[in-house]
Amino acid sequence: MVQMSHQPETRNQKPATRFTRRTLAAVLTSSAVVLAQTPPPPLPSNADDELKATRDAIRQNSEALAKVELPMSTEPAVHFRA
Repeated sequence: MVQMSHQPETRNQKPATRFTRRTLAAVLTSSAVVLAQTPPPPLPSNADDELKATRDAIRQNSEALAKVELPMSTEPAVHFRA
């Protein structure tokens, strides 16, 4: 049977890396965002087909945004001042 003994930390040893909750959350969310992204489809070589594909993508994005309900009482995170 092998016994493991706890050795005290010496001055020459580096402390273990510590992560704060904020750092850990930032790392996890950024990796999730990267994994969730789908690569864009290749653009057509024809200019007319490229324009049509771009318009379709804009239409799909606007339809997705229209489905999100946002109350009028919601304030922006930043106030712009002139």
